[in-house]
Amino acid sequence: MAKQKVIYVCSNCGYKAVKWAGKCPSCEQWNTLEETLEVKKSGGAVATQTNVANSIHKLGSLDQTAEVRLSTPDSELNRVLGGGVVSGSLILVGGKPGIGKSTLLLQLGLLWQGKRILYFSGEESLNQVNLRAARLSGRNQELYFITDTSYETLEAAIKELEPDVVVVDSIQTLQLAQVESSPGSVVQIRECTNALMQLAKQRNCSVFVIGHITKDGFIAGPKVLEHMVDVVLYFDDSHLSYRFIKSTKNRFGTTTEVGIYEMTGMGLVPVENPSNIFIDSFGQESVGVAVSPTLEGMRPLLIEIQALISQSFYGTPQRTSNGFDSKRLAMLLAVLEKHCGLKLGQRDVFLNITGGIKINDPSIDLAVIAALASSYFDAPIAKGSVFSGEVGLTGEVRPVRMLRERAGECSRLGFKYIYHSSRSSEVKTNQINAVGVENVAALVRKIFK
Repeated sequence: MAKQKVIYVCSNCGYKAVKWAGKCPSCEQWNTLEETLEVKKSGGAVATQTNVANSIHKLGSLDQTAEVRLSTPDSELNRVLGGGVVSGSLILVGGKPGIGKSTLLLQLGLLWQGKRILYFSGEESLNQVNLRAARLSGRNQELYFITDTSYETLEAAIKELEPDVVVVDSIQTLQLAQVESSPGSVVQIRECTNALMQLAKQRNCSVFVIGHITKDGFIAGPKVLEHMVDVVLYFDDSHLSYRFIKSTKNRFGTTTEVGIYEMTGMGLVPVENPSNIFIDSFGQESVGVAVSPTLEGMRPLLIEIQALISQSFYGTPQRTSNGFDSKRLAMLLAVLEKHCGLKLGQRDVFLNITGGIKINDPSIDLAVIAALASSYFDAPIAKGSVFSGEVGLTGEVRPVRMLRERAGECSRLGFKYIYHSSRSSEVKTNQINAVGVENVAALVRKIFK
C-alpha cells in the first residue's frame, strides 16, 4: 500500500525539505519551496545479488564507435546539434511563449521523409495541430498525432508505433499516474523527464521535449531537469522577426554553433546568409557608416554600425547608443579625443547597430572608431572596407580571435579590405587585402588621408 507524505520541493534546484522555509537552504533562493505530495510504496525491499564483475570495464579496452546520427532536413538544426540527432537522445527545447518552438518541431516532422514520427501534444487539440500543420510546407505519411497528458498513453503509443523520433509538447503538461501531484509541479516534471530518458534509451528513439520558461528566462521546473537531458536548446527572438537557436548543453557536440531562422506565414525559414540581414548600405559610401565581422557562436556575422556626431545646443552633450554598451562608447570617445585630437566635448554622439541586434563583442571597437571619425570629418569610408579589432585605453589595436574566418566571410560577400591589428597573424585569403594598424591614430590617418 502506498503512503503519502507532504514535503516541500525547491522549484529552482529540486531540494526537498520536511517543512516550509522562505529561503532554500541549498540554492539560497527566496520563495521557491512548493508544497507537494510524495508517494512511497510500502513493503520490504527485495535484496538482489548483482554480479559486479560484469559491470566493470577497462576504458582503453572498449571499441570506439561513433554515435548514430539522424540527419534532419533542417540545415540550421543540424548545425546546432553538431551534425544531426543522436539516436536515443533526449533534447529539451526552451523558449518564451509564441516564439516558434512547436512550429519548429511540427515543421521538422512534416519535412522529415522516411522517418516515423510521433507528435504528442498536451496543450493543443487535434484540430488545432492540424490547422497549424496545413499552413506549413511538407507532408509526411509517417507523422502521427496524439493529444493527451498521460505519460502511460505516451509510453503505450511509443511501444506500439516504434517511432524514430518523438515530440512531447510540453513537459509541463505531462502527468505520471503514480505521482499524485498536479501537472507542471516539480515532482511531476522530474519524474516524467526521468521516465522519458529511460524510455528513449531502451527504445533507441530520439525524444524532443518542449519546455516553458519563467519570467527570468529559465526553463520552468527544477534545475536538475537540464542536467538530466542530453541537449538543451534555447530559442531567442531578440533580433526582431528572426529567431536564433542556441545550444547551452550538448553531450554529443559543440555548444558554440547558432541557427538562424526567419518567422514567416509559412513557418520558420532557415537563413542561409545571415550577414545580409544587418547590412543595409552594402556597396555604398555613406558618412558615419562602418561594417564589422562579429561572431554568433562560431559563426561569422557582418553587422553595420552607424554613427552621428552633431553640435550640441544644450548644456550637457548627449551620448546615446542602441545595441552597444554606453560605457564602452564613452571609453572609445575618450580614446578618440586623447589620441586622435578630435574635439568631442561639445558634440552630441549617437551610435546605432542596425537590425536591432545587441553586440558585446569587443572586436567591433575598431569599426565604432571608424564610424565616429567618419561622422566627425563628414567623410565617407572607402567602399568595400571592414574593420575588426579591439581598442585599448592607450589607443592600441588588439588582435581578435578567428580573424581568418571573419576575413573569409567578408571576402565571400565581396569586401576588398579588412583593417585589423598589426599584431594579428597573417590573414591568408586571395580575395581580400589585410591592412594592419598599430593604433587608432594610424587607422584615422589611413582611411582619412
